[in-house]
Amino acid sequence: MKIFLSAAAITGALAVILGAFGAHLLKQLITPEMLAVYKTGVEYQFYHTFALLAVGILMHLNPSKVLKWSGYLFLAGTIIFSGFLYLLAITGIKILGAIVPIGGVLFIAGWICLLVHVLNTNKKKN
Repeated sequence: MKIFLSAAAITGALAVILGAFGAHLLKQLITPEMLAVYKTGVEYQFYHTFALLAVGILMHLNPSKVLKWSGYLFLAGTIIFSGFLYLLAITGIKILGAIVPIGGVLFIAGWICLLVHVLNTNKKKN
């Protein structure tokens, strides 16, 4: 599905930009602890960029509603998990960290949906 391939391209490009920003500019402005928080956001954004890419490819091969949910959950998880880590690192407002686990739950749900899709695909072929 084009939406997930497009989202993968956008989140991938943003991860490179944000990673470079953190490595070259931000490290001079925030504490090493907050820089580590920021880097975690970049890492998880990259991981789930690849997940979105996989979902987009799989949607072309064997689309399903549960696979579509997987893609949306990965995208929402990236926005919430990585986005709030970026905000936490840049602002230092600790309460923002309380929102981050919601993104983690969305990631887990996305991976579970992907598993359900795979298991259902194998049932159809066997």
